[in-house]
Amino acid sequence: MPQLRRRAELLNRAILYSTTSAILTRLLVIVAFVSAYFQLRHEYGVAVLFIVALGFFTAGLVNLVRETWIAVHEYESGSSGP
Repeated sequence: MPQLRRRAELLNRAILYSTTSAILTRLLVIVAFVSAYFQLRHEYGVAVLFIVALGFFTAGLVNLVRETWIAVHEYESGSSGP
């Protein structure tokens, strides 16, 4: 049961980080268009949002890979009981 709980935590974190990345990416696009419309400088703000969004996306992928690795090794060892 602890192994299943660990996998669930990894998947939950992966979903959370990926969703946060998606929200930040949408915010980035909104800021870019609004800034361009009002002719404001937005390069630094957009760059920061992009870096943060990529960081969350990477964290989500890392958690997904960790969970997948656990699942594959659990399947190969045959330790997934009823």
